[in-house]
Amino acid sequence: MKFYAHSTDNKNKSDWQLLSDHLSAVGRIAGGFASDFGAEPLGIAAGLLHDLGKYTQEFQRRLEGGAKVDHSTWGARIAKERYPRAAALLIYGIAGHHAGLANGKNGTERTSLEDRLGANLPELLSYWKDELSLPDEAELTLPACFTAQRERIIFQQTVLARMIFSCLVDADFIDTDDYYRRFEGLPSRQQKQHASLEQLRVRLDIKLAEFKADKEINKIRANILAHVREKAMQKPGLFSLTVPTGGGKTLASLAFALDHAIQHGLKRIIYVIPFTSIVEQNAQVFREAFGDLGEDAVLEHHSAFIEDPKTAWESKDKRRLAMENWDAAVIVTTAVQFFESLFADRPSRCRKLHHIANSVVIMDEAQTMPLKFLRPCVAMIDELALNYRSSIVLCTATQPALLKEDGFRDGLNDVRELAPEPPKLYEKLRRVKVRHIGTKTDDELANELTKREQVLCIVNNRRHAHALYKSICERAGAAHLTTLMYAKHRRQVLASVRQKLKDGEPVRLVSTSLIEAGVDVDFHTVLRAEAGLDSIAQAAGRCNREGKRELQNSETLIFATANEDWSPPPELKQYAQVFRSVLRRHVGDLLAPEALRAYFQELYWQQGNDAMDAHNLLGLLKESSPDSLPFETLAKKFKMIESNMRPVIVPFDPYTKEVIPEVERALRNMEYAGGVARCLQSYLVQVPQQAFIALRSAGAIQPVAPDRYGEQFMQLINKDLYDSHFGLHWSDPAFIKAESSVM
Repeated sequence: MKFYAHSTDNKNKSDWQLLSDHLSAVGRIAGGFASDFGAEPLGIAAGLLHDLGKYTQEFQRRLEGGAKVDHSTWGARIAKERYPRAAALLIYGIAGHHAGLANGKNGTERTSLEDRLGANLPELLSYWKDELSLPDEAELTLPACFTAQRERIIFQQTVLARMIFSCLVDADFIDTDDYYRRFEGLPSRQQKQHASLEQLRVRLDIKLAEFKADKEINKIRANILAHVREKAMQKPGLFSLTVPTGGGKTLASLAFALDHAIQHGLKRIIYVIPFTSIVEQNAQVFREAFGDLGEDAVLEHHSAFIEDPKTAWESKDKRRLAMENWDAAVIVTTAVQFFESLFADRPSRCRKLHHIANSVVIMDEAQTMPLKFLRPCVAMIDELALNYRSSIVLCTATQPALLKEDGFRDGLNDVRELAPEPPKLYEKLRRVKVRHIGTKTDDELANELTKREQVLCIVNNRRHAHALYKSICERAGAAHLTTLMYAKHRRQVLASVRQKLKDGEPVRLVSTSLIEAGVDVDFHTVLRAEAGLDSIAQAAGRCNREGKRELQNSETLIFATANEDWSPPPELKQYAQVFRSVLRRHVGDLLAPEALRAYFQELYWQQGNDAMDAHNLLGLLKESSPDSLPFETLAKKFKMIESNMRPVIVPFDPYTKEVIPEVERALRNMEYAGGVARCLQSYLVQVPQQAFIALRSAGAIQPVAPDRYGEQFMQLINKDLYDSHFGLHWSDPAFIKAESSVM
């Protein structure tokens, strides 16, 4: 008797995929993925057992149009019987490879694993025993190089189980997709060839050779680059790269990552960036660095669109969805995408995780990790370096105090610095003075902006930026930046600003904090609303960036806002309060390494250990056991951005109001969600849920393809609601006031 895994629209069964072929292929692919962290037998077993429930009459009738049937739980049952010692690492993923990882007990929205294993299932026919050869139980142990830590062993089990789940899900996606591609006469996705890291390094070296050490600052950058690359021989693990703004740390970290990966046989580089607004910018820097190989070598990925997991996994057309499994040489992603995926339960979010193993992960601006999840994030960083052959680079000008020696609970050990003598580097690259100028009204701020020719003012929320810009918009060189502009529009504004700065023309730019995240601009003076010292240091990096002016002529001026309407959220108020405390003790040099260290230590001390794990995720895991792993609960509680923002596609030019041909083509030729995300992310604006509902109710936005995607992809129809100075806006002040974003 023949058993099948997948059918086609063609009722001729000779075109259907044999079940044993599918299970064997998924086992082989998943095992190959898991070999990156020494768990190949676990990956093989998961792949062989994941669709075992298709060996039932009920499922075979399903392929011919019958009722849906649970085909995942039988594999979990057999895994539990055959591999009792390794069961917790397999059964959650096998049972959840469609619906997602469940809680072991006490399920919430999803049935618990305990209840699923005890449910009535169709009779499992014994043919599988003749068609499949399962690994021996003795093979299914923890990877030989796995380092278990008694105080967080359950945390480690959840990470390993999620990694096995990732291998399984990706392998299942790939083999299923390849089956349909073969049926249609298309080449296998497994035959896709990538540029090697060695080839990329050749291109990068060519690019770096163009830089001339003709000025003092370029000599310093060249010295940093050479020193960092010399460190690439060190064994994989935890690193820091502490380089002041303007020291060239982006390309230095990339060069180190390539050298280090090639030296130690690591497979890819993952660049983790704090904000969505600069993912595309950094990805473009890397593409240009790799020359003709850059376009295919670099993948940018962030959570631009809301994902419907049911669409992703229950649709017959699932093979058309994004192949977002991070199968590229260089990945540029956000901290939200990175960490939320590592605590996720959905197949689509977890699919890429196994590619983090055996990779170099650069955590850009590491100090921006949110305080309420800081301890779980640090624990995950430590675990990836400890057991998944990942080298993690904490890359920033303002290193957070995350080491055990800093007094951070369960902090990091053996973090090796890549930069040459960071304190001396700070002195060499010091280009700006920072001082506090007291409380300022908006009129006084407008006056400060008016009397200076090239000045940047950064405030803590969009409403303040909007109001302040309106007060100076008639002045020469007045400009405004906000995340209510889509990314390509912001780039146009910045291009104009840079050109005016270069030409010596007046520039008076008002912005939210988005400009602090690695944006390359060079102002004479920066005004910064009170914030955390790390944010102030980032703001100062936009002043005298190239060191062309004398120190005494380059200032970052900190002010408190007199208008209570512009008060920052409570979290930012606390950062500002800690800054004021440090200000009293380090007024002479607020950006000195010792001042920043004191700032982070006081901030973490004030927060306390509980506040840095606000949902007690680590405590929850300590109280769990292998049969009650709380995967669904972890995913639900680990949300780095809790505000409910919705994406809106803006399809027209902000200045001409004409539809942009590139956007029009993308909307017309939507093939699958991932392709749309990559094409359209430069034209997205994220809006609060309340404003989204108002815009939808007013008919100002509408779905792109409602029959296929529902309201996942919404585009702006009312051109009057997008302004070349302010971006997307809506007339009801109640919605503007409801905004929670400070960007």
